[in-house]
This record gives sequence, structure tokens and C-alpha cells, in this order.
Amino acid sequence: MDTLSTPPDSAPGLGIDAGGSRTRWALASAGGQILAEGSVAGLSALQMATPAGRDAVRAIFATLAGQVRALAQAGGVCAGLTGFGLGGDGAQLSAWLAELLAVPAAAVQLRNDIEIAYLDSFQPGQGYLVYAGTGSIAAWIDGQGRFHRAGGRGVTLDDGGGGFWIAREAMRHIWRREDEAPGAWQDSAMARAVFAHVGGSDWDASRQFIYGQDRGAIGKLALAVAASAAADADARHILERAGVELARLALALVSRYGARPVVLAGRAAQLHPSIAAAMRAALPPELALRQAVAQPHHAAARIAVNSSLTNISGPPRDRP
Repeated sequence: MDTLSTPPDSAPGLGIDAGGSRTRWALASAGGQILAEGSVAGLSALQMATPAGRDAVRAIFATLAGQVRALAQAGGVCAGLTGFGLGGDGAQLSAWLAELLAVPAAAVQLRNDIEIAYLDSFQPGQGYLVYAGTGSIAAWIDGQGRFHRAGGRGVTLDDGGGGFWIAREAMRHIWRREDEAPGAWQDSAMARAVFAHVGGSDWDASRQFIYGQDRGAIGKLALAVAASAAADADARHILERAGVELARLALALVSRYGARPVVLAGRAAQLHPSIAAAMRAALPPELALRQAVAQPHHAAARIAVNSSLTNISGPPRDRP
């Protein structure tokens, strides 16, 4: 890769968006132009709870830093991390990024990934973000910079409408049907697509996939569900239910804080048009809904290059 040509007094800002399935980065100029971007493996701040998880996070940071430093020397860093805010590992995460990117520790900002995603869609106070990735959450940052949320409780408890939820619902449906009529999967486009993804049609293959993978890898199974929707009514029904779940998150914030425009974003929301269509149908007609392709790593890069762009009181402290 060629290095970026930037004036010596205007080092680019580095933005990082770390999610369960992928970690994206971008470099932005002082004027906010995106100069370069890339991606590495997914990670979560929750991995800091175990030695193996910490090793994995540091290794991913090292790969990312290698990609970035091959292009430019960042002046500041803003990283949005899924799971950030639950534990006391912020200092260690910041220290690793500072070391690997060769920037001062004070130049590294850590935030929750949903906070960054919100700022990619709205200025504080403007509207509600419903984000469906591996998990799901609705967010509002009010005019005073306070973060409010609905959902986002983690895939074990809920996160309805996210990629993990879609994958779990598909697996549940398939195996309940197999309990009733062994071999029924052969007549189901969804089951055939799911079993091709997990690598086998027997229970051992499904069990190893569901209980032996991380949540990001399991969430990617939703791709197989969406791919089969045109030929399988059960797949379409699951995707439509996902849209209803996401509408519920938006309505929770509307009921608490009043009607505002809603943006639907996240990779799971883009899996199939029926998700957004079902969400639209479940919302009041007068409530504005727009679907957007989220680029939170771009927003983070612009925050990094000019941290005065926003003033947020802090990340949500209870989101997995």
C-alpha cells in the first residue's frame, strides 16, 4: 500500500468501529474527508474478561495498527467498541492502541460502538437510531449529550431482530420441525441453506456451531436465512418478525421521549427488504423512518480528527 500524503501539521484522525463480526477503521483528514479505510476481524470489549480473549483483542489491534501505519501516522484515535463500558479495562485497551499506533495515550478516545453509530446518523437530540447488527438496540442522545437506550441487553437475554436472533430463530424452527418429522429439512430451502452454512445436517454439526462459535460467527448464519427467503415462507416469516422486533425498540423510545425521526441501520437490517418493510408496517404512518448504510468508522475518524465536533457525557454503562 502507498503511504498517504498529508501536510506535516495535519495528521489524520483514525476511527475504529469494532463489532462482533468485523472491525472497521478509517482515516480522515482535518477537513473530514475519508482518506483510507479497511477492516480486520471482529472483537468485543467483553473479551477482556479472559486471558485468551485479551490476547485475541491485542492481536486484532496489532493487525489493524499494521494496516494503518503502512499508510499514515494517525494524530488521534476514536474507537467505538461493542461491550465497552461494562468492565474496567478501558485503560488497558487505550494503552494498547496508543502503543501499537505510536500515539500519546491522551490522543485515544474509547466509546461504545452504538454512541458512534448514532453520531453517524444524527446530531444530538435529533432522532432515534435503531441498530441491528449481531445484536440490536435503539438509541437517543439528547441535546445535553445524555445517552438513552431501549434494548441492547445482549443476545442471551434478548436483542430481538439482530443477526444472532435471526440465526437462533431459524435453528429453533428447523430442529423443532426435525423433532416432529425427521428428515423434513430436505424439503426446506431455509434448512438446506442453514445446514450448508454450518457444515452438516446432523445435530452434532448444529450443536458445534451454536455452542462452539462466538456470537459474531453465529450471527452470520442470518445470511443463509435471508438468502433462502425467496423460496421459503418460514425464512420470510422470521425476517418479518425481526422487523417487528426492531419497531418495538423504536416505539419504546417514542413512548418515553416523544415522536422523532427514526433511522434503521446495521448489517442485519440490510439482510432482506422484508425486515425494513415489516418495521415500517409496525410503526405509526406519521413516524418518519429512513434506512441508512451505517458508516460509524467514518464518524469516529472525524471525531478523532476534531474532538470538538461533539460533546457526549459518556457511553452507556450496561450494554453487552
